[in-house]
Amino acid sequence: MRKVSTLLALAAGAAFSLAGCQKNQDTAATPASVTPEVTAKVAALGFDTSDLKATAGGYLAEGDMLITPELLASTPERKFLRVGEEEQYRTTNLVTGLPRTLTVYLSAEFPATYVTAIDEAIRRYNDANLQLKFTRITSGTADLPVKYSASLGAGVLGQSGGFPTNGNPAPGFTLVPSVIGNQTTNAIATIMAHEMGHCLGFRHTDYMNRAYSCGRKGQGNNEGTAGVGAILIPGTPSAPDPNSWMLACVGTNVDRPFNANDVIALNYVY
Repeated sequence: MRKVSTLLALAAGAAFSLAGCQKNQDTAATPASVTPEVTAKVAALGFDTSDLKATAGGYLAEGDMLITPELLASTPERKFLRVGEEEQYRTTNLVTGLPRTLTVYLSAEFPATYVTAIDEAIRRYNDANLQLKFTRITSGTADLPVKYSASLGAGVLGQSGGFPTNGNPAPGFTLVPSVIGNQTTNAIATIMAHEMGHCLGFRHTDYMNRAYSCGRKGQGNNEGTAGVGAILIPGTPSAPDPNSWMLACVGTNVDRPFNANDVIALNYVY
């Protein structure tokens, strides 16, 4: 998901963090509040709770991850956590059955600009020559539905559906055009590609220190293992990478196509 914050290290202007999956018309109720018990359970799952909030369908953590009641009730499986620099990281949960083509469906509620943007996001992945391909469909049930919402909370641009389960990608993501505003097509494609990355099992590049891309708002925030690990991808740099598509925050109208390190990470995993 993305919400407004100050971007110190990367660019001037507003910065946004990326999140989980919920549609405006969804009937899932919003929890009444974030109780100490809920906070403790989310922390036990390995998520950072500094900006935890109630949202439709569960709780929103780390700006872009939806914690459903089912996940909240689960028993966390502790994974090895590498604490290091701003390298590329993945979870233990990945899409399997490769080679494989995943379908993407964009809700008809989005304006035409978003059609162009999702096609650009899909092109970026397909041009990386992975064993995982993407194609947009205009009807039927998609692997990655892109849902529309009028609001997910103050300043929230969208939220991803989580990480892969049982070898399948997380069930898409949701965006809020009214909060995203009048950004360029490539900037919106960057937001979409980031959320798709979560659905495929990629963590934030700066998961261990979100201050790197989010400025003071992310100061000291370590997202933890999130119950699914944070595994260094071999071949990615140990030095900070200011242009990765999976950084937690991004400035307004910032375009982040896959850079050389992103391509290494994508090809290693898929």
